[in-house]
Amino acid sequence: MDPVDLRIGNTGAGVALAAHALGLRVTVVDVIGDDPPGDVIRAALARTDATTVLRTDDRGTRRSVNLVDPAGRRMSLYDSRPWQGPPPFTADELAALVARATHVHVSIMDWTRDLLPTLRAALPEGVGVSTDLHDWDGRNPYHRPFAEVADLVFVSGVRLGAVAAETATALTPRTVVVTHGADGAALYRPGHPPVRVPAATPPAPVVDSNGAGDAFATGFLAGRLRGDAPETAARYAAEVAAAACAHDGMEYPPGLLPQP
Repeated sequence: MDPVDLRIGNTGAGVALAAHALGLRVTVVDVIGDDPPGDVIRAALARTDATTVLRTDDRGTRRSVNLVDPAGRRMSLYDSRPWQGPPPFTADELAALVARATHVHVSIMDWTRDLLPTLRAALPEGVGVSTDLHDWDGRNPYHRPFAEVADLVFVSGVRLGAVAAETATALTPRTVVVTHGADGAALYRPGHPPVRVPAATPPAPVVDSNGAGDAFATGFLAGRLRGDAPETAARYAAEVAAAACAHDGMEYPPGLLPQP
C-alpha cells in the first residue's frame, strides 16, 4: 500500500483554496491544532493571499483519511470527535467578521452551530449565506440548522437518492444544488423547474476527485458574485469541478481552474 500523504484537505480549506485560485478575496475562520497537521494547514494557506483568523484546538487538528483509487475516486474516513466547551469565537467576534463580508460560506462544523443565529443577524443587507451539507440523507437533524440559516444549499445526491428532488423542494425558498459527481448536478430554484447541469469534461486525465465538490461550490459562488444567472453559474461550476479533478490535491496551480 502506498504511504499516506499529509496535506490540507478539509472542506473549508477546499473552498478557500479554490476561491483563491479563482481570484476571490478570502478570509478563513477556523480552529486547528498546534501540531504537525496544523502546520501543514497554516503553510498551505500562507501560500495564498487568504486572510486567516484561526483559533487553537488543544486536542489537536481534526484529520480525515481519503483513499483514492487509480481512477481518482475516493473513500473518506472522518474524525468525528465532537467539539467540547464554548465556541472558539465569541458572538461579537463573529459579528465583526461577518460585517466585512460580501458572502459567507459555512462549513458544517459542530462548533459553528450555536453561532448560526448570530451569524445570520450580523449579515449586512444583500449578503448571502451558503453551506454544503455533503452526504446528508435529508433526515439527520444535525444538518438542519445549517440548511435553515442559508440562502444557498449544496448537497451531495449520494445518500439522498430518489428523495433528492423532494428534499430540495422542502428547503424552499432556498436555492438548492444537488451534486451527482460524474453525472452532473441538479439546480432547484423557487418558482422554476429543476435544471439538469451536465458534468464537464476534465482538461486532463482525472487523478483525484477529492475537493471536486468544494471546487463546484466555489465556482458557483464565483459565478453568482460576478452576476451570472444561476444556470450559468452552475455550468461554470461544473467546469471548475472537472478541472479540479485533474490535479492531485487542492493547492491548484495557476491556470488550471477556468477563471470567472
